Amino acid sequence: MGQHVLPGNPPVEINLKRSPRARRISLRVSSLDGRVTLTLPRGVSDREGLRFAGDKADWIRTHLARHGGLFPVALGATIPLAGVRHEISQGTGRSVKVTEGRILVPGAPDQVPTRLAAWLKTLARDRLARASDHYAARLGRNYSRLTLRDTRSRWGSCSASGALSYSWRLILAPSEVLDYVAAHEVAHLKEMNHSSAFWDTVTRIHGPYEVQRGWLRSDGAALHRYRFDAEG
Repeated sequence: MGQHVLPGNPPVEINLKRSPRARRISLRVSSLDGRVTLTLPRGVSDREGLRFAGDKADWIRTHLARHGGLFPVALGATIPLAGVRHEISQGTGRSVKVTEGRILVPGAPDQVPTRLAAWLKTLARDRLARASDHYAARLGRNYSRLTLRDTRSRWGSCSASGALSYSWRLILAPSEVLDYVAAHEVAHLKEMNHSSAFWDTVTRIHGPYEVQRGWLRSDGAALHRYRFDAEG
């Protein structure tokens, strides 16, 4: 997959993908993170595909406006931290700091996205480990390990061997939502399904969860729109 920029106001990044099974040129704007994908069948040149995208520029921008598009992380931008919006500001020294509604990130401006992402991942690991330990103790079960990923299809998972995996972007969500996801995955240590027994287990170790589950359904997708590096 290659990346191209469709000029205009604003410019639009196009992810170009080739598919031998495609029978025609197609455009897709992801409702999850606003990515624009242009799929080309065999025999269609990049130039022809990009000309097609240019003809559909108004359609693309309409859909991006509807879904919010991507939010590049940079100095002056705002991101949620534990559900509270913070402005990204220039910091000093060697460490990222949080103060009075701002996240202070040291270093050159072009290093801010990767520095901030690394700090958020460390914070997410600490917070998710603490929450997982808490609910595992309530359940009376141990998990084997904890890993972080940037998954787009699920917020967490639990393997048959007791390994927990979470999306690090949960650190952007309200704290009670992160706690619910941890309780949900820990409950799978006892019930590897979504039966009534599983949901009873979630309620027993966490309490009511409908509000937090509803937040993920209505607002969770927006967490994937914050772009921290070239891969999004």
